[in-house]
Amino acid sequence: MPGVMQVEHIQLPAPAPGTQRVLQVVRFGEPGARPKAYLQAALHADELPGLLVQQRLAQLLQAAERDAAITGEIVIVPLANPIGTDQHLFGMHQGRYHQGTALNFNRGYPDLADAIAGQVGERLGADAGANREVIRAAALAHLRNVPPSEHAALKHTLLRLAIDADIVLDLHCDDEAVLHVYLGTPLWPDAQDLPAQLGAPLTLLAQRSGGNPFDEACSGLWWALGQRFPQHPIEPACLASTIELRGERDVSEALAGRDAENLYRFLQRRGLINGDPGAVPALARAALPLEGVAMVASPSAGVVDYARDPGVEVSRGDLLATVSDPLQRDAATARIEVHSPIDGLLYARRGSRLARPGQTLCRVAGREPLPERIGKHLLSD
Repeated sequence: MPGVMQVEHIQLPAPAPGTQRVLQVVRFGEPGARPKAYLQAALHADELPGLLVQQRLAQLLQAAERDAAITGEIVIVPLANPIGTDQHLFGMHQGRYHQGTALNFNRGYPDLADAIAGQVGERLGADAGANREVIRAAALAHLRNVPPSEHAALKHTLLRLAIDADIVLDLHCDDEAVLHVYLGTPLWPDAQDLPAQLGAPLTLLAQRSGGNPFDEACSGLWWALGQRFPQHPIEPACLASTIELRGERDVSEALAGRDAENLYRFLQRRGLINGDPGAVPALARAALPLEGVAMVASPSAGVVDYARDPGVEVSRGDLLATVSDPLQRDAATARIEVHSPIDGLLYARRGSRLARPGQTLCRVAGREPLPERIGKHLLSD
């Protein structure tokens, strides 16, 4: 029914007799209305800030719906990964990888461009709007049949809910980090109102980050088909983004309320909700290439003492951390300093203070692509 919040429960295939997990989907606005926005939280189930943000946003949307202010369709999946939410080992929550397959919950989504190219090629024409609808219909048809395994069905179902949306926002967080936003390069600069409204100190751009994460499965479809069929106008019809809501311990009513209000204003500005969102805030800094992120690794095993917090500008050679071997008695060799290899923004660091050799300690975003970062996997697994 239009104008009334709808709650749907989608049962995932049972992983074993006597067990069943359910995906909750909350819908606002009239089904089929445009624009359509899709938001989900905790796809990595141990990344929790987005859960409170979605809850606060849903409360704002309920009020907007009572005032008949929602003009588009807004779909929220409050908890995108009920499988990972239930994964604990010796009392430790482990929600990033599926324990049954060791697969990352935010990697390995279907490459729909390959799947539907043969179906849409002869149906594309000179009208970009008509091409958009042809592609959306083909993608939805391809996702109609749900795989039998619980893990695959979860990914398939989430993608089916989002693939025809104009806006897809996937809420994550890092270990310890400032708020930052990942976007596809073809979406820039049209999408700069998103990080600007969120007050994000950093936006990272990539055409393909590797591994086919959820947001790229939604947005990358469009430029992949555009490259495959250059004779037909195919616009980037889905603004999809992974939003890293600071660090895993940055969970509070104050932060959630602020982030929810900013997302609400962004949706207003994008035509989904009536009302004045106000002027677009100034962007904190120009977007930077994901290929320009230095992954600063630990040179040895040991205990980490960080010298700088996320959010500070660093210069090449600045001290970032010290790694100490607690069994080494020689003061001259017990401590190894770790320095920044580039100028840039220190935006994230590992939460654990126990390091292994080669393990990434910090990430510094620079302005220029780095030779060692050109390749298939720009994001960590």
